[in-house]
Amino acid sequence: MMTDAAGTGTDTGTVTGVTDAVDLSQVKRALVIKLRHHGDVLLSSPVFSLLKARAPHIEIDALLYADTQEMLSLHPAISQLHAIDRTWKTQGVMAQGSAEWKLWQTLKARRYDLIIHLTEHRRGMWLAKTLKARHRVAPQFNNADAMWAESFTHFYKLAPRGNSRHTVETNLDALRRIGVHPAEDEKALTLIAGAEASTRVDALLAKEQIEPGFIHIHPTSRWMFKTWPAERVAQLIDNLQDEGRRVVLTAAPAEQEIAMIARILSLCASQPVNLSGQLGLKELAALTRRAALFIGVDSAPMHIAASQGTPTVALFGPSGEIEWGPWKTAHRIVVSNAHPCRPCGQDGCGGSKVSECLTTLPVARVLD
Repeated sequence: MMTDAAGTGTDTGTVTGVTDAVDLSQVKRALVIKLRHHGDVLLSSPVFSLLKARAPHIEIDALLYADTQEMLSLHPAISQLHAIDRTWKTQGVMAQGSAEWKLWQTLKARRYDLIIHLTEHRRGMWLAKTLKARHRVAPQFNNADAMWAESFTHFYKLAPRGNSRHTVETNLDALRRIGVHPAEDEKALTLIAGAEASTRVDALLAKEQIEPGFIHIHPTSRWMFKTWPAERVAQLIDNLQDEGRRVVLTAAPAEQEIAMIARILSLCASQPVNLSGQLGLKELAALTRRAALFIGVDSAPMHIAASQGTPTVALFGPSGEIEWGPWKTAHRIVVSNAHPCRPCGQDGCGGSKVSECLTTLPVARVLD
């Protein structure tokens, strides 16, 4: 049976298993901490959905880095978003201390009964210790010290490093550990684009005379060693447009990503619609929701496409597709069969920032 709010089970066929399951009927407020990059934050979204589904009375808050808030804002299960601005540490000791103290006071005033920490970040340990929630959940890892062990009441085991288990499942282990087991239809990603983002995207598409059903290609990543060569992306675009497919190209406004897009466009014989650097994260979600297909690499936009249910073709190199692949959407993974060393988790071969398992992938394989 799946556990109900009291941890005794309903009628879904899965038992709690643990003897120290948390009685969710006694939990009024919970804080989920995910201090990572955009894609990682989006992959935590099922934790909020599942906890709210099992205990609708709980007010669930999230603590994130400020620049990742769009991944979870408008999530229907979240009551409040609390943010840490990465720029605080550049504003001087007094300003940083003031911002940190204000955040801590805000969190303290919420009087959490349950804290779920989804990474090994030390800040989560400090907050668990000082906010004094009755139940505190965190990952167990080999190098944890005594303070880590003292700061939490429940520990869930991390999957072995490497290409073994999807990150969404690892996040959900935090809830499994306290007696809350998900059904398969409770594991989907949630990213709500919202009306404002949808309206702007519709206007951009209308201006370019593009109907829904186009192909969305996002070839860049903040980590350029995860990308496919510009000349091959250009060949792919030309092949698709020669077949009568409209291609919409996107990228983040970062300098290196815009430079890669400029290189791709200079090599294209055809003219894809270029919206690179023009869209926020929610607008990116609204765009890819209207696409017939998303093509990209291991990056946040790939996870955004999955959250919108858009069929996805994803090119993977040094990162693991089992751990990071498109989640709960129709997809095809393209990897090199000639590089048994992958997934290596390295920033390019030998730390060179160039991944030969990606640079050697032929255009024909992606088209197939």
